[in-house]
Amino acid sequence: MKRKIIIDTDPGQDDAVALFLALASPEIEVQAVIAVAGNVPLARTGENALRIMEMAGFPHIPVFCGAPRPLRTIQTTAEHVHGPTGLDGIDLSVPPAMPLQTRNGIMYLIEAVRNSEPGELTLVMLGPLTDLALALTLAPDIAGRICEVVLMGGAWSELGNITPAAEFNIYADPHAADIVFSAGIPLVVLPLDVTHKCLTLPERLEALRANGNRCSNAAVDMLSFSERFDLAKYGWKGAPLHDPCTIAWLLKPDIFGGRHVNVSIETQGSLSVGMTVVDWWKVTDRTPNALFIRDVEADAFFELLTTRLATLP
Repeated sequence: MKRKIIIDTDPGQDDAVALFLALASPEIEVQAVIAVAGNVPLARTGENALRIMEMAGFPHIPVFCGAPRPLRTIQTTAEHVHGPTGLDGIDLSVPPAMPLQTRNGIMYLIEAVRNSEPGELTLVMLGPLTDLALALTLAPDIAGRICEVVLMGGAWSELGNITPAAEFNIYADPHAADIVFSAGIPLVVLPLDVTHKCLTLPERLEALRANGNRCSNAAVDMLSFSERFDLAKYGWKGAPLHDPCTIAWLLKPDIFGGRHVNVSIETQGSLSVGMTVVDWWKVTDRTPNALFIRDVEADAFFELLTTRLATLP
């Protein structure tokens, strides 16, 4: 049976590639996409989600807009990485033809979970966790109905990429992350520890370009733009590819490795707001609440990505 998912996202070039991978995978049924403010403001992320769905040939999948700002903190965006549009690197001169849904994405999320069978629906979170936190606050009953939440966010050994202590998605709304990580929902966390091992090496981008189709070319063009920042920052031969790791984990969990641990969110520290405090060595008695992934077979990950994207237009 296909795994039914809702993707909550803030596109972002790597979000776009994650959407491509999900849409290209017959094992997955994408029920809807919800855009949230994150890498760029909500007006951009909503439009970007529409563009990606059209480009991949899935204009029938509805796209909703969720939260325009974090719960309590000042809004942080990442145009310095993704460019002012969030999808810099491809031609954005023609506006998307498909419309955004008029219903609020948070209310849709609540209804979708309530209308599904318990354990039927998986949520894939590619940006700040604001939408899910608001849904849980408004409708705490949905927590027990969600199969699991698979999210890109946080870090342990790799520390932070937006502050010395914090990864962007968690830092952008730490109070939302705290609500989600405390909700008792099964969590799978794909942090910087694993995404920093999935590097867009030149030969990997060349293999993707060799597919020759529209979506593969767009993926390479987008990643070639966004990787400039990380190549200069880290001095590596390739940039980390973050968000597609969530979809790859759904498809091939056997190429990943991690352990069930407790992950708590720092919301108050003056130097550490947004830090994911990971009890990897189980030095506390805090109950494990997440499968925290740290290892991946990177070649297998990129082979999966390349072969799947080849099936899109």
